[in-house]
Amino acid sequence: MAGGIGEAFQQESRHTRDRMLRAAPGAEGRPDRYKDYPDRPSVRLPEAGPQEGASVDAALRKRSSVRSYARTPLGKEHLSYLLWAATGLQPREDSQEFRTAPSAGALYPIETYLVADNITDVPQGLYHYAIKAHALERLTSGDLSGAIASAAMGQRMCARAPAVFIWTAVFGRTTWRYGARGYRYVYLDAGHIAENLALAAVSLGLGTCQVGALFDDEVNAIIGVDGVKESTIYMSVAGWPA
Repeated sequence: MAGGIGEAFQQESRHTRDRMLRAAPGAEGRPDRYKDYPDRPSVRLPEAGPQEGASVDAALRKRSSVRSYARTPLGKEHLSYLLWAATGLQPREDSQEFRTAPSAGALYPIETYLVADNITDVPQGLYHYAIKAHALERLTSGDLSGAIASAAMGQRMCARAPAVFIWTAVFGRTTWRYGARGYRYVYLDAGHIAENLALAAVSLGLGTCQVGALFDDEVNAIIGVDGVKESTIYMSVAGWPA
């Protein structure tokens, strides 16, 4: 097949009128919707309240990929808003918990990790975003800017930007219901989150650049996931444009 495995996936994950893809009988049960690290120290984030900034229309018109960043620290309050805007919780509707970005079946397979390099009151290190607590769980300490830039195929903006967002997929959250078709939905979900981040950043005067060129296994090793049940699929840098 000319397109190799990519084209094969595209064809095999199609819905047709005589074949609607679903999880196979006996598939594993639904994984937990939330991931957390209760034994790790956490950094509380300020409430992500309303922000004075650009309108949605202005943000759309100004959004562009920013690859050069000043060495100005990113404020903790700005980080809080970016995390919430990308994938934070909305007010509950009855018994349902929805988020700022849409997700197929409201299954929310995407997890957010953060390499913090130059953020006010957030020590350098690797963090996981605990969505329900709106807090950062510190997984490792120290300067990871060089390691994450190397894993991003040497893109130096990953070493210079104050924050690098890493998005992983817990595939089973979606495939337990949708089977092979669920892999399509996972990548769509990541795109929704990345666009939320990009527009929220512009509204605050910040810049972002989304990153798909990365060595999967190297990023997985940095954040400590297995690359099978959970794997890196997307990244973004954020900070003050130079």
